[in-house]
Amino acid sequence: MRYVAAFDSGTTALKGALVAEDGQIVASASSDLTLIINRDFREQDPHEWWQAFCKVSQAMLAQAQEYDPGFSAMQIAGIIFSGQMQDVIALDAKFQPVCNAILYSDGRADAEAEQLGNAYQGGAARFLETVGNRLEGCLPLPKLMWLRDHEPDLFARVHHVLISSKDYLIAQLTGTCIGDVAACSTAGAMNIREGQWNTELCEAAGIDIAVLPELHKPQDRIGAVTAAAAALTGFATGTAVYVGIGDAGATTFASGVAQPGQYNINIGTSGWIATVSPDPFANKPGAANLKFGVASGFVNAVPFLNAGDVHKWVTGVFAGGDYAEAHQLIASSTPGANGVLCLPYLVGERFPVMNATIRGAYVGITPDTTQADMARAALEGVAFSIRQGMESFAAAPVSISLIGGGARESAWCQILADVLAHPIDVYANADILPAVALASLVFRHPDLVENIAETTTYVPSPAAVRAYDECYVRFLKLYPTLRNMR
Repeated sequence: MRYVAAFDSGTTALKGALVAEDGQIVASASSDLTLIINRDFREQDPHEWWQAFCKVSQAMLAQAQEYDPGFSAMQIAGIIFSGQMQDVIALDAKFQPVCNAILYSDGRADAEAEQLGNAYQGGAARFLETVGNRLEGCLPLPKLMWLRDHEPDLFARVHHVLISSKDYLIAQLTGTCIGDVAACSTAGAMNIREGQWNTELCEAAGIDIAVLPELHKPQDRIGAVTAAAAALTGFATGTAVYVGIGDAGATTFASGVAQPGQYNINIGTSGWIATVSPDPFANKPGAANLKFGVASGFVNAVPFLNAGDVHKWVTGVFAGGDYAEAHQLIASSTPGANGVLCLPYLVGERFPVMNATIRGAYVGITPDTTQADMARAALEGVAFSIRQGMESFAAAPVSISLIGGGARESAWCQILADVLAHPIDVYANADILPAVALASLVFRHPDLVENIAETTTYVPSPAAVRAYDECYVRFLKLYPTLRNMR
């Protein structure tokens, strides 16, 4: 039996899974990570990433030995990663960090982003066309400008800059500085169509293009575990290491989205809709675009801020924090919530509208309105918002899948199927799919995820579809009516 060690280097934890050739997870481990917050700065210590990786690797290999006493690290065909994107990880000539990693959520470089827009011929509009993402202070290229201008002594020591946390781990494993084209699409320095660093952009920023990593596709083998890394991790010296893919690209790949018309909805605290298309989405508010790498085309992800947070709010207000009780309330009302509509923008919104100051509202409350109606209306509002976003895409849906914590609320899954008037495939084991998808790149087994995926399909009810079509017309009037209220 051969195995693949697949890792996800996230913000809150580093997770690892040992995937067998049949797609089964035979060992797994995780280690929590520390987020360093200083006013508006968001940072992490790359040394902690490496320490966590060594700890998780050793724990996984020990589990594998328990699973199969004859197990040997030599059976591992490769190591592959997903990880957070849009970071600035500045390293010296010996691949050691010169400072904490500046994370994707850190927007300290707004002034530098404005400077870059002024220096780059064509400004922010041409930047969007070239990079596929809007020019903002959270992008790594402006943050490198900030580091140069505010920490010149540190910047003078920089020889390499990585964009994803996973690539720091690869550098420690192999002694090679690389990046995958999906994660590096978030750097603000890559021509997204060509999949190459853009010299003109780097010159406008005053950043030496030579510090940026060598670009690869996620499935590329780029090195092997060194003897020094093997001693710390337990992996065999010479074990193949693969590039892997940034986390949003990994989730899209794992959900089976590979061509236009296939959509994945992720409902976490916030959420997104992801699809793949022949071109970046340059005309949609808040859209993020990645060069896919594992296949032709681009990952197009559009974020909506209000998703699982609405479910949590409903549960707290109407069910005392009891999710089982909330389910009973939601299921006991009827499609359309007896005439109650909810604009679910509790924390502003980025898609399908971009308005940071808009807030939520209920419309249509009568003396007969119940808690069940209000609870259901809130989740219907999120579903209507997702439908509004889906209708902005050019390709009609061929398939729609659903992952995330919101997928555990079966009444909400049915609401989404009815509102979108399309079957929804809900993954029961979505937490393991990215690891299996990564393993499929090493095993060269494209059907591996499909073979082990556990799905439940929610089929729309014709009567509910008709009811929601009528409600949706009313819902579309809410935001234009309420957007100027304070």
